[in-house]
Amino acid sequence: MQNETAVHLPQQRTTPSPGSAESGSTESAPRREHRFDVDLMRLVCSAIIMLGHVGAQFIKSTGDNPDNGAGSYWAGHVAEAINPFAVPMYFAIAGWAVLVGAPPKDGARMWQRVVRNTVPLFAWTAIYLTWAFLRDRNDRPMTELAVDSLFGSVRPAYHLWFMYNYIPIIVLLAFAILVKAGQRPWRLGIALITIAVLPSVMTTITEVTEWETPTVAWGFGTYSVVYAVGGALLFALPAGFVRWRWPLLVLFPLTAVACLWYNTQVHYVIPNAHLFVAVMAVCVLLLISRIRIPEKRRPLLQKLAGAALGAYLVHVLFVEEIVGRLVSPDLSAVAAGSLLVALVALVMALSFATSLLWGKLKLRRWLG
Repeated sequence: MQNETAVHLPQQRTTPSPGSAESGSTESAPRREHRFDVDLMRLVCSAIIMLGHVGAQFIKSTGDNPDNGAGSYWAGHVAEAINPFAVPMYFAIAGWAVLVGAPPKDGARMWQRVVRNTVPLFAWTAIYLTWAFLRDRNDRPMTELAVDSLFGSVRPAYHLWFMYNYIPIIVLLAFAILVKAGQRPWRLGIALITIAVLPSVMTTITEVTEWETPTVAWGFGTYSVVYAVGGALLFALPAGFVRWRWPLLVLFPLTAVACLWYNTQVHYVIPNAHLFVAVMAVCVLLLISRIRIPEKRRPLLQKLAGAALGAYLVHVLFVEEIVGRLVSPDLSAVAAGSLLVALVALVMALSFATSLLWGKLKLRRWLG
């Protein structure tokens, strides 16, 4: 399973803030629609990623070889085959948030979003490094890992790799929007230039001094930008655009089977940029986008969606400490499938409960 992480999206503002241009206008600004379907998508993606990470433990127990335990092997791979759309979907949600849902008004506000995502990234990196140190699981000195984590994700916090791609993408999209609006977001521009030249700077340092420098992961690939911009387009489609969803309900299982085939017969894990993954992501997006959420369900949905990032950030602790201990290659197909379902439910319950707890303690800005 590729390393993944969830994203912290800004909440859509429905009323102008004090001192803003809108609050000083004579005409009240139109209320921005709150997209409960996007809340649902964030929740679904967080849960599906947990499914994939639990499934990966079953695969790991067999050494990714069915001869070492067919029941655990196939249970894990089935879980992983449902999972691939989650990372592209987070890019899609990010693109929609910046380009459509809550476009930044100026560079200062966009910088606040960057900080709001960067602080939990490094806070949780420190937590995972410390936890692995206490459990004697770090493969290198903690100080080396800490330095490396400034440039890219490290093994104890492998699932945080996503943030090193997500943050540059939202900065790039916001920078383009603000420049088009006639503004001069210098700090965002400097951040983008720094990200662009950092790999070559580190390479030059290595060539000149022969010091081994960390690998730079800040940046993004073409596929992630396409998912972000394409996702913004699809999420912005008006209600009723997709009139028939049943073909998507047929296509999604077919894409899952295709991903299962690729993971087991070609290479594990399937790339995020693969055609099968792209089609699966579009299926899920069109199935959930603009779906109507009953009013009585909305408060709970918002509450859980608000805790989705935190649940994602903490869940690997439970996967490592609980799932890793209970999974065995010597399981029948029925036993492996039943254990998988039970462990996914347990990890989800513990992760969301923990996230909701620190939300009540007003620690969301630090822990996500």
